[in-house]
Amino acid sequence: MSDHPELIVMLTYNDQTVLNAFDIFEECKNSKAAIWGFKELPLPFEDMKRLFAYMKECGKTTALEVVAYTEEEGLAGAQTAAQCGCDILMGTMFSERISNFCKEHGLKYMPFVGEVYGRPSVLEGTIDGMIAEAKEYISKGTYGIDLLGYRYTGDAVELNRRFVAEVNAPVCIAGSVNSYERLDELKAASPWSFTIGSAFFENRFSGTFAEQIDKVCDHMMR
Repeated sequence: MSDHPELIVMLTYNDQTVLNAFDIFEECKNSKAAIWGFKELPLPFEDMKRLFAYMKECGKTTALEVVAYTEEEGLAGAQTAAQCGCDILMGTMFSERISNFCKEHGLKYMPFVGEVYGRPSVLEGTIDGMIAEAKEYISKGTYGIDLLGYRYTGDAVELNRRFVAEVNAPVCIAGSVNSYERLDELKAASPWSFTIGSAFFENRFSGTFAEQIDKVCDHMMR
């Protein structure tokens, strides 16, 4: 693993994949980000498959994040990820059926923890409860955890800090990373990775999409 949190570029806005995702990736494929992904909606399956295949051709690690709260929706998302040749399945509420499917198909599974609802997602629950939940899922063989840290209705900084410190597995802080202040908080917490999607489309890091990606990567390596 890297010695700094890795950026996962999500070609999404408000938890929906943007329709020009392929064009944006094409413009930014030579940027410094090594991990790329998007959500399960609304791109047609063939478009998703084509884009993930192209990302792999370009040497990228790939992730599909599934914003789904039932087992059936989560399993359908896992099947899509497998058919697209993804490396990582992020999201879904944990289930052993999804976990077993991921193991069988070589997917690294990173489910949500806590009480998650809505789209864009909102996270509720106690920090102790989420840590205990994560430890249970890791003991059952999941690769890591997709933590919606900055979507938390409580103290996000404390959640991120404690969660990363106490969960012995890769943690991705996903959603609403939209400022240098939050990047610095992530550097202090030191998760495996974090996602940025909407903030790039809102130009929160000033520049073209590719310039913003490189700014964030450079900031995290300093």
